[in-house]
Amino acid sequence: MENLRPDIFVIPVIALGLVIGLFFYFLKRVTERRIYKQYILKIAILAFVLNFIWEVAQGPLYKGYEYDWQHISFCALASVADMLMVLILLFLFGLIYNNVYWTKHFKPFRAVILMLVGGVGAIIAEVWHSSRGDWTYAESMPLIPWVEVGISPVLQFTILPLLIFIISRLLLPKNEL
Repeated sequence: MENLRPDIFVIPVIALGLVIGLFFYFLKRVTERRIYKQYILKIAILAFVLNFIWEVAQGPLYKGYEYDWQHISFCALASVADMLMVLILLFLFGLIYNNVYWTKHFKPFRAVILMLVGGVGAIIAEVWHSSRGDWTYAESMPLIPWVEVGISPVLQFTILPLLIFIISRLLLPKNEL
């Protein structure tokens, strides 16, 4: 974390642009715009909160982590990026399934694909960030063999999007498809 540079924000800025573009793409295609906006807001809040809890909980698995303002702030910033990635998953799968409310029709195959995409994406992100020196794992971080990335951040994006989208099914009115 000591090597935090401005270029670490390039991917989140691109992600934000993608989220905004896809948000408006689906906004034009839904019948109930108010329900759609509330749905996206609830997913965003849920994604931020669950990722923030995970980020803070896994903090000690990173070298030099302390429960101080600097590290908690970094966890909050990482949680914003995580939230954007969850929204990208929601929207991209919405494009694939031709329905932004695809979480309403969850099937085991969709869950497995979502988990695979989340896990592979997390591995790619961890390889990139750790090779750049954006953060370093502590000795206590279990590593995935062959790729040498932390298992905790990979599990985070394998499990949390699925959990968020399962919970999101409860956030939609019964008549909205």
